[in-house]
Amino acid sequence: MGNLLARKPLEQLMSEAQETGEHSLRRALGPLNLVTLGIGAIIGAGIFVITGQAAAQFAGPAIVISFVLAGTACAFAGLCYSEFASMIPIAGSAYTYSYATLGELVAWIIGWDLILEYAFGAATVAVGWSGHLRAFMHDLGLNLPAMPTSNFVLFGLPVHLKYDYVGFLVILVITTILVIGIKESANFTTAIVILKVAVVCMFIALATAFLVSHGWKPNYWHPFIPPNTGVRGEFGWSGILRGAGVVFFAYIGFDAVSTAAQEAKNPKKDMPLGILGSLVICTVLYILVSGLLTHLVPYNQLNVPDPVVIGIRTTGHPWATFLVELGALAGLATVMLVMLLGQSRVFYSMSRDGLLWPWASKVHPRFRTPYLSSIVVGVFVALLATLIPLSVLDEMTSVGTLLAFMLVSAGVWVMRRTHPHVNRPFKTPMVPLVPILSILFSGVLIVSLSYWTQLRLVVWLVIGLIIYFAYGRKHSKVQMSNREPSLPKPTPTMAD
Repeated sequence: MGNLLARKPLEQLMSEAQETGEHSLRRALGPLNLVTLGIGAIIGAGIFVITGQAAAQFAGPAIVISFVLAGTACAFAGLCYSEFASMIPIAGSAYTYSYATLGELVAWIIGWDLILEYAFGAATVAVGWSGHLRAFMHDLGLNLPAMPTSNFVLFGLPVHLKYDYVGFLVILVITTILVIGIKESANFTTAIVILKVAVVCMFIALATAFLVSHGWKPNYWHPFIPPNTGVRGEFGWSGILRGAGVVFFAYIGFDAVSTAAQEAKNPKKDMPLGILGSLVICTVLYILVSGLLTHLVPYNQLNVPDPVVIGIRTTGHPWATFLVELGALAGLATVMLVMLLGQSRVFYSMSRDGLLWPWASKVHPRFRTPYLSSIVVGVFVALLATLIPLSVLDEMTSVGTLLAFMLVSAGVWVMRRTHPHVNRPFKTPMVPLVPILSILFSGVLIVSLSYWTQLRLVVWLVIGLIIYFAYGRKHSKVQMSNREPSLPKPTPTMAD
């Protein structure tokens, strides 16, 4: 069991963080790039798609409370991430941190879990992007061809599949951008983030002005907390918790910032700024948008691919509807980019450690990106977006994120005890209280998700453990270094 919990030496991580040359990742990201990278991932499907669906199915207007709970859990986790990202500025995010603190088996679990988080997250957003594009084209008087469908029986159960070819194609385009280069990807993200933040602020301004001018009517906040239907997670306080677990998907962008630590110019200073800055900005915007949206539109009418568009139509500004749709399309594109970036960097780190196949860590000699990893991940995510429904994808993403947060928070606590004198440019306050609160909040939100989601997480982790014991453990560089025979000790002499 000791070998399973072998830790990657902190000195080795620091050495890898200083590597340069054509086989290493390019340090090209400044503080603005990192903040916009986080906002680019956070403001997307969560605000443009999931907000309305979670309100309609789980929490009603009390989705505002769900966002507060999810944001609080993220604040605790964000403080823990910031300490690690400034102290260990290397690609891999929670996987790398866990390897240094909790050992290889836990690191493998979290790395495999991050694959779940980013891959299913990108696929979720691709499905949302497809729905927005169809609505946008319809408003322009154009209609895309219907999605092909098929019906068959699997294990005695009828299955109806829709093949979302739009989601498939957009993932392939984003993957191409990522292969070309990190700086180009970051510049694309920065430009689009400015646009979509402007669109979100425009919705807030127009909705507020409309409500003020009409005496805060309509008001669909009554009841603010709809009574529970008798089913766990359908409205009432259990629905608020279920909603918090679902909209947690909206916050996964800030931890994607930490996957780019090895490509930051000054990671020790800029990583905490990118993580916490993007988290604070987006939490405020989420609370405002969800509150105004459920005030303007009955919550039971928001279970649509484009709920914010429905809200802006209520204000009577057709031109604004066009801009919101355009901003949503652009915004969702940056979320896919950041998630696919995070996924390929986790693959890259795991491959460099020998836990995954060598091709995943090959760096393009010209673009200096892990191009094979990006291509394989892109194709896999495109297939997920084509075949799996949105409701399954978003909860799987949330449960993966929450598990990652729990392990990172535990890692901060362990690291404070095992390496108390290591230089920490950013220190999580009130340790162990903050890590404990992060673990508790995340644990409660995992329990609030559906039983099927929890079961799918277990199945995913079992598949990962099979791969680890069949390949990863045998090829682990840390395990190999532990197995190297040590030199025989000299025979003591009388002089000794």
